[in-house]
Amino acid sequence: MRLKEIRNRKSLSLRALSELSGVSQRTIEDIERFDRCKVDTAIKLADALEVSLDELCRDLPPTG
Repeated sequence: MRLKEIRNRKSLSLRALSELSGVSQRTIEDIERFDRCKVDTAIKLADALEVSLDELCRDLPPTG
């Protein structure tokens, strides 16, 4: 999931994304840390970030 990457690219704080999406800051932190969430939560975040669900959920390229 590219949540943190997209949030940072759009210069949004956790608080700002929480307010835009209606998803708690704690939940957003957990998603960024553990890379998983419920579909309805992902939809809320994608809508708030103005990106497609596909873009938000696309796997990150491998590092290393």
